[in-house]
Amino acid sequence: MWKLKHLNREKMRTRRFLSVSLFFVISTWRYCFAQSDNILWYNRPAEHFEEALVLGNGKTGATVFGGFRSDRIFLNDATLWSGGPVDTTASPDVSHLVQQVREALAREDYKTAEQINRKIEGKFSESFAPLGTLYIEQEQEGNAADYYRELDISKAIAKVRYKLDGVTYTREYFVSNPDKIMIIKLSASKPGALNFRVRFTSLLKYATSAKGDILQAHGYAPYHAYPNYMGRVTEPIRFDEAKGTRFSTGIRVKNKGGRVSVSDTSISVSKAKEAVLYISMATSFNGFEKDPVKNGLDSKKLADDQLNTACQKTYEVIKDRHLEDFQRFFHRVKLELNGSATPNLPTDERLKRYAEGATDNSLEALYFQYGRYLLISCSRTEGVPANLQGIWNPYIRPPWSCNYTMNINAEENYWLAECANLPEMHKPFLTFLERLAVTGKHTAKAYYGVDKGWAAGHNSDIWATSNPVGDYGKLSPRSPCWNMGGAWAVTHLWEHYLFSGDRKFLEEKAYPLMKGAAEFCLAWMVRDKDGYLITSPSTSPEAHYVNADGFRGATFYGGSADIAMIRECLDQTIKASALLNVDAGFRDSMKTSLKQLLPYRIGKKGNLQEWYYDWDDEEPQHRHQSHLYGLYPGHQITPGKTPELAQAARRTLEIKGDQTTGWSKGWRINLWARLKDGNRTYKMYRELLTYVEPDGAKRTNYSGGGGTYPNLLDAHPPFQIDGNFGGAAGVVEMLVQSDDEGVYLLPALPDAWRSGTVTGICTRGGFEISMKWESGALVSVDVLPKVGGKCSLHYKDRSAEFETEKGRKLSLDGDLKWRK
Repeated sequence: MWKLKHLNREKMRTRRFLSVSLFFVISTWRYCFAQSDNILWYNRPAEHFEEALVLGNGKTGATVFGGFRSDRIFLNDATLWSGGPVDTTASPDVSHLVQQVREALAREDYKTAEQINRKIEGKFSESFAPLGTLYIEQEQEGNAADYYRELDISKAIAKVRYKLDGVTYTREYFVSNPDKIMIIKLSASKPGALNFRVRFTSLLKYATSAKGDILQAHGYAPYHAYPNYMGRVTEPIRFDEAKGTRFSTGIRVKNKGGRVSVSDTSISVSKAKEAVLYISMATSFNGFEKDPVKNGLDSKKLADDQLNTACQKTYEVIKDRHLEDFQRFFHRVKLELNGSATPNLPTDERLKRYAEGATDNSLEALYFQYGRYLLISCSRTEGVPANLQGIWNPYIRPPWSCNYTMNINAEENYWLAECANLPEMHKPFLTFLERLAVTGKHTAKAYYGVDKGWAAGHNSDIWATSNPVGDYGKLSPRSPCWNMGGAWAVTHLWEHYLFSGDRKFLEEKAYPLMKGAAEFCLAWMVRDKDGYLITSPSTSPEAHYVNADGFRGATFYGGSADIAMIRECLDQTIKASALLNVDAGFRDSMKTSLKQLLPYRIGKKGNLQEWYYDWDDEEPQHRHQSHLYGLYPGHQITPGKTPELAQAARRTLEIKGDQTTGWSKGWRINLWARLKDGNRTYKMYRELLTYVEPDGAKRTNYSGGGGTYPNLLDAHPPFQIDGNFGGAAGVVEMLVQSDDEGVYLLPALPDAWRSGTVTGICTRGGFEISMKWESGALVSVDVLPKVGGKCSLHYKDRSAEFETEKGRKLSLDGDLKWRK
């Protein structure tokens, strides 16, 4: 009897050992499986926005927290903003003040110039609004085990999985562009184990109701929202039932097993094995010039139609269509950085480890691809580009209004588009410029007294605001009174042409906008005492000088940043005019003016001079480096052609230092890459990936400046998506650079990336580059011409020039010799 009991106990121990061993193997397999180069994963739900996972179809945005007892999903629509069309009759003509400012500057009376310049300000831009929050509340007790949360950026699908009382629960989330629907699939390993309630709330004015088996929400945005940086303002959020963009949401459940009931406030699902939520969103936005109430779209009908059409398809069909659509963009580019092994750690733990100095080449590649993922996910709505936070914002007074900041941030969002093989994602910004030029004509006339062309200022919004913002003089001129937004933005039109070779686009879309921006620049400039063309008044974005008398101000004349942007704008418009064989007279006037622009100057510290005089900066380490525009994203300064200016740009960056905000670090990465300094570029890239705690949970300070949140979103801080895009663009600049004259391979390759492969990178001239390198040396390169024509390749001291045929791939070795 004793022997039998002993044998039974041994069997039980063996079973327990096998069970534990099997659990260990499954758990290890789970982590190994999860550690894909394209997956972000975590072992706990998100508590803060900066830990949550973002999804989007280019219009609808969703931020998923993944809680097991109560899940939150923030919802956004790219077209839901406060305000309405720009009323050009509401702002008085203040252009007569420009001459007063110029006269004060001519007397070197900077204090008076500053005071008058402040009066050349109009209303604030409007704010991107949060649509609402979806809650999925589970009827569960106890604590979850084996919790796992992921975002697969190669599929644009998020997942949550956990165990509770012996049941495995799974949720899957994605937002489909083809079907204009968000899908959440909930399932349980045991029949009848799914019991949950779905409800909707919003910070906007709204009401929910039941319509058959659908939970609906209808509401409207404010007619005005003051920027958050204005602090305490009487009634900062202003609603009026007769004003403001309308929004509608519809939610329907398809279930397997169990029962679904719908009330005016929620949907309840009980005793189901599987349930699929179909979530539709729409707004009444019908264009920048149309009142969203009087001339708006029918958001209720749009949301209903989208929901009804999607519900006719199965979950599997919608998922397949989503994957086919998304992956045709994502899979164009692949990057492998050989070196360190990928650690089997959650993404936030990898970031912390990396911040402490660990090597993680696959994390560096993941961050690059994450930038591409974000652009696909937030920029697919014509005329509505990605804002400061992409399309992911939970605040009714978001940071900097979530607007389009035209003095760097809106443009930085799109540095990645062409070179990283996502030109379709560039289209929302390019078409937005058509809207901006319309309001910009009024701005040029009413604020600056210029009858020709168009201008844009520091901030814009979905309504294409172009006036100098500042609430009629409440802000310092250092931000609002900068008026080079149009001159900078139109360079993106020329860039799209250089990458695509689309002559029709250049002729019908790009050139008229480029010409309008150039016309404003020519009419705006005046002569200095030496006869050079300069801008007056001028500001250097968001920066203050200290002049020889100790005056600290923003208003001056002849700003280096202004001249650099005008130089780029005129040069590109001249080339476009010649190519199209139009406007010969205007072209000649541009050529003449181009020669007469104030040249760059080198200051006493060896730096590239920012101000007309060699003044000090109020903040020597200021985040903006606008006067380096000619180095990047412009093409005026290069180490080879202008070595003295390149050295001055380098000295400027050294003085500014490396510690700066997220988007600024993204810009500096590209600047250092253009200087061909791969190791300094890589140092900055590593610092961009410095771990930053969520804003609501500051416990450990890993960074004194910008960095990366646990969900890989850029920490300005707070969250600002341009750092993600700028950093990702910097990876391309390290590996491939191009200009009108050629393609440069591995121009800023850091020592840390000794070996690797990249496929699908695009260049000016219309070429797609794929290459391999080992031990820091090029091994092979493939060139796929998208347009055809002459291609000039350069690698170190080697060059090759040859004619290409559209679609016919050419292969060369590391010496740029033909490879069979």
